[in-house]
Amino acid sequence: MGKELIPSDGIEPINLREALEERYLAYALSTIMHRALPDVRDGLKPVHRRILYAMRLLRLDPGNAFKKCARVVGDVIGKYHPHGDGAVYEAMVRLAQDFSQRYPLVDGQGNFGNIDGDSAAAQRYTEARMTEVARLLLDGLDEDAVDFRETYDQADKEPVVLPGAFPNLLANGSAGIAVGMATNIPTHNVAEICDAAIKLIDAPDTPVEGLVDRDQGPIRGPDFPTGGIIVESAESILETYRTGRGGFRVRARWHREDLDRGMWQVVITEIPYQVQKAKLIEKIAELITDRKVPLVEDVRDESTTDVRVVIVPKSRNVDDKLMMEALFRLSELESRFPMNMNVLSRGQVPNVLGVRQVLIEWLAHRREVLIRRSQHRLDQINARLELLEGFIIAYLNLDEVIRIIREEDEPKAELIRAFGLTETQADAVLNMRLRNLRKLEEMEIRKEHAELSKEKAEIEDLLGSEKKQWKTVRWQIGEVKKEFGADSKIGKRRTTFGDGPAHDVDDVMEALIEREPITVVVSEKGWIRTLKGHISDVSGLQFKAGDALKLFFKAETTDKLIVFADNGKAFTLGADKLPGGRSAGEPIRLMVDMEDGADVVDVFVHKPERKLLVVSSDGYGFVTAEADLVATTRKGKQVLNVSAGQKAKLMVPVEGDHVAIIGENRKFLIFPLVQVAEMGRGKGVRLQKFKDGGVSDVRVFAAESGLVWTDASGRVFQRTMADLADWIGDRATAGRLPPLGFPKSNSFGPRGL
Repeated sequence: MGKELIPSDGIEPINLREALEERYLAYALSTIMHRALPDVRDGLKPVHRRILYAMRLLRLDPGNAFKKCARVVGDVIGKYHPHGDGAVYEAMVRLAQDFSQRYPLVDGQGNFGNIDGDSAAAQRYTEARMTEVARLLLDGLDEDAVDFRETYDQADKEPVVLPGAFPNLLANGSAGIAVGMATNIPTHNVAEICDAAIKLIDAPDTPVEGLVDRDQGPIRGPDFPTGGIIVESAESILETYRTGRGGFRVRARWHREDLDRGMWQVVITEIPYQVQKAKLIEKIAELITDRKVPLVEDVRDESTTDVRVVIVPKSRNVDDKLMMEALFRLSELESRFPMNMNVLSRGQVPNVLGVRQVLIEWLAHRREVLIRRSQHRLDQINARLELLEGFIIAYLNLDEVIRIIREEDEPKAELIRAFGLTETQADAVLNMRLRNLRKLEEMEIRKEHAELSKEKAEIEDLLGSEKKQWKTVRWQIGEVKKEFGADSKIGKRRTTFGDGPAHDVDDVMEALIEREPITVVVSEKGWIRTLKGHISDVSGLQFKAGDALKLFFKAETTDKLIVFADNGKAFTLGADKLPGGRSAGEPIRLMVDMEDGADVVDVFVHKPERKLLVVSSDGYGFVTAEADLVATTRKGKQVLNVSAGQKAKLMVPVEGDHVAIIGENRKFLIFPLVQVAEMGRGKGVRLQKFKDGGVSDVRVFAAESGLVWTDASGRVFQRTMADLADWIGDRATAGRLPPLGFPKSNSFGPRGL
């Protein structure tokens, strides 16, 4: 906006949208670059990098004396990180926690929190120094290995990135939430990371399949500080590392501990990463109190420095694996660790990288650090050789040098003119002490000159050969692997791999329900409820006005119930979810998504091994497997397709080899079951032909046992196939009037569904 448009009162109008966009973008960039995302080269966020740099300047190297954390935090916030001391101390505490960091960067002395979720002591009470891992990250910092930039107040300098001899990004992982993006990287075994990096140096074209393999390696998967078992397939793990996005299911490690008199208990020795033990035990105790894990009697925390959580079963006959599957499903004994490898690529661009690209960028950084350190050393050698050569010239012409110094008015200029010395050499000769004039000192100088000349040749050879540079980087990585390999105390892999759940989902779900006998009651208008125990007489039950009993049956709380509606759909209900008590229950149509106008035909206990005959009101039907009727959603599963104006009528168990059917027109027919098609869904085949009306009842029976029916008085009739010879025919025929004694209700009586 031009100056001529600015009002005289000094208030300048601006576009609010543009101003907000500009300021929010600046904030977003600041959060992404300087707070939340780690650098792919050293795996550190700025706060962690500044903590380590401040500790380096305080000489808190491994083996040196500890110093108060408050002193470190003070230096960090005063010189490098203009944020609150609480945030800096919290970051520092995390670097010292061996249950948070796979390879801690800070060696803490005092209370730095615990796996229960308790916080650390105040910074004035705790002390710290760096670990060997931190020393490796900083190694070469004073040798021009990396660039430095001005601090926030331009009063000092700080490193842009650390030399990073340790593969910290993958080894210790990272987590952070920026603006519009986040990062979450699990910890890994550093020996495996080193093996993968060496493999990439030896064969740069190695694909991710050659770097990641759950069973053979080199990278098998995450290696969490708290151990645990990863139950993720090898294919899933490979895809996660290929894309940089995915997740890992981690389970607690447990074993069965046998006690006296056949009793036993389960002991948990490792829990998933980032799960607080105290909250985990509290959650399991709640599940026991709420009777959501009926196989578990009690949970106890017997932990000391090591994790030991005891799970007590309800009885000695409980299946320990089934009990644990139930706990894995309901508690954080199994948790999913998401992976989103969003990092600052080359320290500048936020990007989600696969593990191969992460290793490539780390190796490129290591080579650059090697080149810069070598060049720095070469510059030091050249400067020293220049001085040594001046000293040698002085020794060879010692008397003349002494004369010039004693007699000349400008000895420096005369030395330069007489012997061709440089200004630096002349200054060094003039500043030489008299004691250095002895013969022994000349021999030492010549020896040092020879050694430095040899080192100079080696460094120049290194800087001129990319092959030798990679060979040196490979050797350095090999040294890191040797120090933190599987043989070392900290290097042994803690997280192992296993297969997913061995038990069927239905078995696990059943284990989550306390098994109790119930009686299920369904009314004519489709209301359902349960009564405790198995009840045979329900004559005293009360129903809503205008409603009455439709059916009742005995079941258990662990059963699944199949609801068959007259629109041909089957729905599934859990018996434990049904309303109980003295209420009239709830309408089934509200518990499932039953269409308006549809009514309940039947409700029965699901028996997956059974087959059923499904029949429509117009006499069509087919045989279906009951296991296929189970619906996983409230919408149910369409089983029988019915014609317009018709409805689903019956669903009867297949317990024989013949079908007896009677219509509303009182025509009776028997035919072999093999004439009926077996289907998963459809309209089926015609079972009986009707001129008017439709099906009244159907029964499947075994020919050798004969057909049984019950009349309204409760009398039972049984007829053999010889007695029924006149009614045996083919399906889709009309049939004839029923045998003598068949009920006027056209029903075979109660069924055993």
